[in-house]
Amino acid sequence: MKRKFFAYFISLVLITVWSCSHNGRKNDKQSEKNMVLQQEDGTISLKLDKAACYGDAANPWDNTAEWKIVISKPGQFKVWLSSATRDTTNLDYANSVRISLLDDQLKADPACDRIIRNPAEFPSAYFRADSYMGSFFVSDPGEYIIQVISEKVIARNTAIRNTTYAPADDTMLMSVILTPKTR
Repeated sequence: MKRKFFAYFISLVLITVWSCSHNGRKNDKQSEKNMVLQQEDGTISLKLDKAACYGDAANPWDNTAEWKIVISKPGQFKVWLSSATRDTTNLDYANSVRISLLDDQLKADPACDRIIRNPAEFPSAYFRADSYMGSFFVSDPGEYIIQVISEKVIARNTAIRNTTYAPADDTMLMSVILTPKTR
Protein backbone atom coordinates (compact mmCIF):
# COMPACT_ATOMS: atom_id res chain seq x y z
CA MET A 1 0.00 0.00 0.00
CA LYS A 2 2.82 2.37 0.90
CA ARG A 3 4.54 1.62 -2.41
CA LYS A 4 1.40 2.49 -4.41
CA PHE A 5 0.95 5.73 -2.49
CA PHE A 6 4.62 6.60 -2.97
CA ALA A 7 4.41 5.78 -6.71
CA TYR A 8 1.28 7.96 -7.11
CA PHE A 9 2.91 10.77 -5.17
CA ILE A 10 6.10 10.64 -7.28
CA SER A 11 4.01 10.52 -10.48
CA LEU A 12 1.99 13.52 -9.39
CA VAL A 13 5.15 15.50 -8.58
CA LEU A 14 6.76 14.62 -11.92
CA ILE A 15 3.62 15.54 -13.88
CA THR A 16 3.33 18.85 -12.02
CA VAL A 17 7.01 19.73 -12.61
CA TRP A 18 6.80 18.80 -16.29
CA SER A 19 3.55 20.71 -16.75
CA CYS A 20 4.84 23.88 -15.12
CA SER A 21 8.13 23.87 -17.02
CA HIS A 22 6.38 23.12 -20.32
CA ASN A 23 3.84 25.95 -19.90
CA GLY A 24 6.57 28.34 -18.81
CA ARG A 25 8.56 27.81 -21.99
CA LYS A 26 5.43 28.31 -24.08
CA ASN A 27 4.58 31.57 -22.25
CA ASP A 28 8.18 32.84 -22.63
CA LYS A 29 8.04 32.21 -26.38
CA GLN A 30 4.64 33.91 -26.61
CA SER A 31 5.94 36.84 -24.56
CA GLU A 32 9.01 37.21 -26.81
CA LYS A 33 6.76 37.09 -29.87
CA ASN A 34 4.60 39.97 -28.55
CA MET A 35 7.55 42.24 -27.71
CA VAL A 36 8.09 45.28 -29.89
CA LEU A 37 11.73 45.95 -30.69
CA GLN A 38 13.26 49.35 -31.28
CA GLN A 39 14.08 49.89 -34.95
CA GLU A 40 17.58 50.63 -36.21
CA ASP A 41 16.83 54.37 -36.47
CA GLY A 42 15.64 54.41 -32.84
CA THR A 43 11.90 54.54 -33.64
CA ILE A 44 9.40 52.36 -31.79
CA SER A 45 6.10 51.83 -33.62
CA LEU A 46 3.22 50.41 -31.58
CA LYS A 47 0.19 49.36 -33.60
CA LEU A 48 -3.11 49.03 -31.75
CA ASP A 49 -3.95 45.73 -33.41
CA LYS A 50 -0.76 44.22 -31.89
CA ALA A 51 -1.53 45.44 -28.33
CA ALA A 52 -3.07 43.63 -25.43
CA CYS A 53 -6.36 45.53 -25.11
CA TYR A 54 -8.55 45.78 -22.05
CA GLY A 55 -11.93 47.37 -22.42
CA ASP A 56 -15.22 47.97 -20.71
CA ALA A 57 -18.31 48.90 -22.69
CA ALA A 58 -19.80 50.57 -19.59
CA ASN A 59 -16.68 52.74 -18.96
CA PRO A 60 -14.93 53.09 -22.33
CA TRP A 61 -12.80 56.08 -21.20
CA ASP A 62 -10.66 53.60 -19.23
CA ASN A 63 -10.03 51.25 -22.17
CA THR A 64 -6.34 50.36 -22.19
CA ALA A 65 -3.85 49.15 -24.78
CA GLU A 66 -0.56 47.75 -23.55
CA TRP A 67 2.67 46.78 -25.27
CA LYS A 68 5.90 45.24 -24.02
CA ILE A 69 8.80 47.05 -25.68
CA VAL A 70 12.55 46.56 -25.83
CA ILE A 71 14.65 49.73 -25.88
CA SER A 72 18.22 49.16 -27.03
CA LYS A 73 19.13 52.85 -27.57
CA PRO A 74 17.90 54.84 -24.57
CA GLY A 75 17.35 58.59 -24.62
CA GLN A 76 14.64 61.20 -25.06
CA PHE A 77 11.65 60.14 -27.19
CA LYS A 78 8.94 62.26 -28.81
CA VAL A 79 5.56 60.53 -28.45
CA TRP A 80 3.07 60.69 -31.32
CA LEU A 81 -0.48 59.32 -31.36
CA SER A 82 -1.57 58.25 -34.82
CA SER A 83 -5.29 58.27 -35.68
CA ALA A 84 -7.26 57.42 -38.80
CA THR A 85 -9.78 60.20 -39.38
CA ARG A 86 -12.26 61.46 -41.93
CA ASP A 87 -12.33 64.96 -40.41
CA THR A 88 -8.93 66.66 -40.23
CA THR A 89 -10.30 69.58 -38.22
CA ASN A 90 -11.65 67.58 -35.25
CA LEU A 91 -10.40 64.21 -34.05
CA ASP A 92 -13.41 63.86 -31.75
CA TYR A 93 -11.71 62.30 -28.71
CA ALA A 94 -14.21 62.73 -25.84
CA ASN A 95 -11.49 62.68 -23.16
CA SER A 96 -7.78 63.32 -22.87
CA VAL A 97 -5.56 60.41 -23.86
CA ARG A 98 -3.12 59.13 -21.23
CA ILE A 99 0.13 57.41 -22.16
CA SER A 100 2.30 55.84 -19.44
CA LEU A 101 5.90 54.63 -19.51
CA LEU A 102 7.87 53.90 -16.33
CA ASP A 103 6.61 56.35 -13.71
CA ASP A 104 5.81 59.07 -16.24
CA GLN A 105 2.39 59.81 -17.71
CA LEU A 106 1.51 62.08 -20.59
CA LYS A 107 -2.03 63.44 -20.76
CA ALA A 108 -3.20 65.44 -23.75
CA ASP A 109 -6.13 66.11 -26.06
CA PRO A 110 -5.13 64.79 -29.51
CA ALA A 111 -4.93 67.46 -32.20
CA CYS A 112 -4.12 67.33 -35.90
CA ASP A 113 -0.43 68.26 -35.71
CA ARG A 114 0.53 66.36 -38.89
CA ILE A 115 -1.82 65.16 -41.62
CA ILE A 116 -0.80 62.46 -44.09
CA ARG A 117 -2.97 61.93 -47.13
CA ASN A 118 -3.69 58.47 -48.52
CA PRO A 119 -1.57 56.44 -46.10
CA ALA A 120 -1.08 52.92 -47.41
CA GLU A 121 -1.84 51.28 -44.04
CA PHE A 122 -5.24 53.03 -43.61
CA PRO A 123 -8.59 52.57 -45.38
CA SER A 124 -8.94 54.80 -48.45
CA ALA A 125 -11.60 57.10 -46.93
CA TYR A 126 -9.29 58.13 -44.05
CA PHE A 127 -6.44 60.52 -43.46
CA ARG A 128 -3.68 59.83 -40.97
CA ALA A 129 -3.57 62.46 -38.22
CA ASP A 130 -0.52 62.45 -35.95
CA SER A 131 -0.88 64.19 -32.60
CA TYR A 132 2.18 65.23 -30.59
CA MET A 133 1.60 64.03 -27.02
CA GLY A 134 4.88 65.02 -25.30
CA SER A 135 8.10 63.18 -24.56
CA PHE A 136 9.59 60.47 -22.35
CA PHE A 137 13.16 60.00 -21.16
CA VAL A 138 14.47 56.45 -20.83
CA SER A 139 17.90 56.27 -19.20
CA ASP A 140 18.69 52.55 -19.53
CA PRO A 141 18.23 49.92 -22.22
CA GLY A 142 15.82 47.13 -21.33
CA GLU A 143 12.25 45.84 -21.43
CA TYR A 144 9.42 48.21 -20.57
CA ILE A 145 5.62 48.31 -20.56
CA ILE A 146 3.84 51.22 -22.25
CA GLN A 147 0.10 51.85 -21.88
CA VAL A 148 -2.43 54.03 -23.66
CA ILE A 149 -5.76 54.80 -22.00
CA SER A 150 -8.56 56.19 -24.16
CA GLU A 151 -12.14 55.55 -25.21
CA LYS A 152 -10.72 55.07 -28.73
CA VAL A 153 -8.87 51.92 -27.65
CA ILE A 154 -11.12 49.30 -29.19
CA ALA A 155 -9.71 45.86 -29.89
CA ARG A 156 -10.68 45.20 -33.49
CA ASN A 157 -11.64 41.57 -32.90
CA THR A 158 -13.44 41.63 -29.55
CA ALA A 159 -17.04 41.68 -28.42
CA ILE A 160 -16.78 45.33 -27.32
CA ARG A 161 -16.97 46.37 -30.97
CA ASN A 162 -20.43 44.74 -31.18
CA THR A 163 -21.99 46.10 -27.97
CA THR A 164 -24.39 48.96 -27.44
CA TYR A 165 -21.36 51.24 -27.03
CA ALA A 166 -20.51 51.87 -30.65
CA PRO A 167 -17.81 54.50 -31.08
CA ALA A 168 -18.02 56.67 -34.15
CA ASP A 169 -15.65 55.37 -36.78
CA ASP A 170 -14.92 58.90 -37.98
CA THR A 171 -11.75 58.72 -35.87
CA MET A 172 -9.93 55.55 -34.83
CA LEU A 173 -6.79 55.29 -32.73
CA MET A 174 -4.29 53.31 -34.80
CA SER A 175 -0.85 53.49 -33.16
CA VAL A 176 1.64 55.18 -30.89
CA ILE A 177 5.03 56.12 -32.29
CA LEU A 178 8.10 56.95 -30.22
CA THR A 179 10.80 58.79 -32.16
CA PRO A 180 14.22 59.65 -30.75
CA LYS A 181 14.78 63.35 -30.13
CA THR A 182 17.74 64.80 -31.96
CA ARG A 183 19.71 67.86 -31.01
